[in-house]
Amino acid sequence: MSCFLVVVRYMSNRLFIIQIIHMTTKEVANRLVALCRQGSIMDAQKELYGVEIESIEPAHAPAKSAKGIEAVTKKGIAFADMIEARHGGSVSEPIVEGDHFTIGWQMDVTMKGRGRVNLEEICVYKVKDGKIVREEFFY
Repeated sequence: MSCFLVVVRYMSNRLFIIQIIHMTTKEVANRLVALCRQGSIMDAQKELYGVEIESIEPAHAPAKSAKGIEAVTKKGIAFADMIEARHGGSVSEPIVEGDHFTIGWQMDVTMKGRGRVNLEEICVYKVKDGKIVREEFFY
């Protein structure tokens, strides 16, 4: 699924792009929630994240903040590699206001070297031109 719709017109053997319609913040939020609930987090990053995405972690977090799609992708892979087993979890419905949205995320997982834990966080996202450009986690 693309993050925007291109409206085109074909006239006199030429193709004209008339308008690019980006997904709204609500559409991006709903798509992120749907992909996360399917376990397709990496697909969500590929589809919905902007190239200059900022990912902000709390100061006490084991993972460090990252900037840029490559660094954020590596951070996500590193987190996934710390998980030994998944036992359950949930993602809330998004709350959308302007160009921001938030979701609650709960994971019941066994972490390598830490045992089974229940992780709960609030995730806040900023959308610009149909792409997520910033994410910040609170836990």
